[in-house]
Amino acid sequence: MENDHHLTYEDRCQIHALLKRGFSQTEIALDLRVHRSTICRELRRNSGATGYYYHWAQSRCEERQRKRRSYPRKMTMEVVACIVEKLRLRWSPQQISGWMRHRQDRLPTISHERIYQHVWDDKLHGGTLYRELRHSGNMYKSRSNRYGRRFGPIPNRVDIDQRPAIVERKSRVGDWELDTIIGSQHRGALVSMAERKSKLVRLALVQSTKSEEVGRAIETSLGEHKDKVHTLTMDNGAEFAKHVTFGKKLQADTFFARPYSAWQRGLNEHTNGLVRQYFPKSTDFTTVSADDVQKVEELLNNRPRAVLGFRTPLEVFSTPLTNLPVAIAA
Repeated sequence: MENDHHLTYEDRCQIHALLKRGFSQTEIALDLRVHRSTICRELRRNSGATGYYYHWAQSRCEERQRKRRSYPRKMTMEVVACIVEKLRLRWSPQQISGWMRHRQDRLPTISHERIYQHVWDDKLHGGTLYRELRHSGNMYKSRSNRYGRRFGPIPNRVDIDQRPAIVERKSRVGDWELDTIIGSQHRGALVSMAERKSKLVRLALVQSTKSEEVGRAIETSLGEHKDKVHTLTMDNGAEFAKHVTFGKKLQADTFFARPYSAWQRGLNEHTNGLVRQYFPKSTDFTTVSADDVQKVEELLNNRPRAVLGFRTPLEVFSTPLTNLPVAIAA
C-alpha cells in the first residue's frame, strides 16, 4: 500500500463510483491501494455542497496546482514588496536574488528566474514592472549600422598597449576608464568615469564637450579620490585632448584605446548602458540638474553587483579586498 500517492483523474472517477455503491473510505483505499488518509483528505478537500463528484474534484485539484506554480510559498507579500522596491531602483533580477542570498534577515532566497516570472505574470495582468527591467525586457539591437565617431588629433597620445599589465588584472583600486555620454541633439553631456576593480561610477555634468570643460570636470570629480587614481584610459575623442593637464593634476598616467575598439573599455561601455536607464538617448542634458546626476550616481554605486560577489561598488571602493573575486566580464 502506498503512503504517498497523488490521485489521478481516473482515481477520482473510481472514488466517485465506489461511493455511489456505498463503499467505505477504508474499502475505497484498499481498492485503489492507497492509505486511508489519502481518501479521507481527498473527500474533505474536494467535496462540494452536494457531495463528491470526480469532475469537480479534479478541477479543484488543478486550480490549487496553478496557484502553487504562480505563487510559491516563498513569494510572500513582504518578499514581493521587497522585489518591487528594488526593481523600481532599476536593480536587475540577478542583483536582487544575489542581494537576498547575502542578507542576514529572515527574507527567503528567490531565484532570478522566479523574479522574471513574477515580472512577466505582472505584465500579463496589465502591470508595468517589466518597464523597470534593463531594456524593458527587449533584446539588444544591433549597432552595426551606427555611424563611426569622428576623432580629432590627440597630442602626446599614449597607446593602451603601453599600459601596465596590472591594470588588465583588475587587482587594485585606482584604474579608471573615461567616456562621454552625449545629450540629445548634442545638448550637454555627462563625463562618465568608471573604476575597473570596484566598478564605482563618477558622473560629471558638462554643458559642452570642449576639452577644457571636460578636463576640469574630470579633475574635480576624481580630485577628491586622488590617492585612488593611478591610470586613466579613454577613447580617442577630442574632448580628452587635455589629458596631459588633468593627468598631471591627478598624478595619473593616461592611455588611449585604439579607435573603434570599444571592447578595450568594456566597463565604460557597460556603465554607460546603466546610466542610459535613467537618462535615455532623448535626454537634453542642459535641462538636467547636478542633483539629478548625483542621485543616479548614488543609485549605481549602491547597487549590488554579481561581479563583486553582490557587494556594492561603494563598499569595494571604500574598503578594497585583495581576495575579492574578479570576473572576466565588466
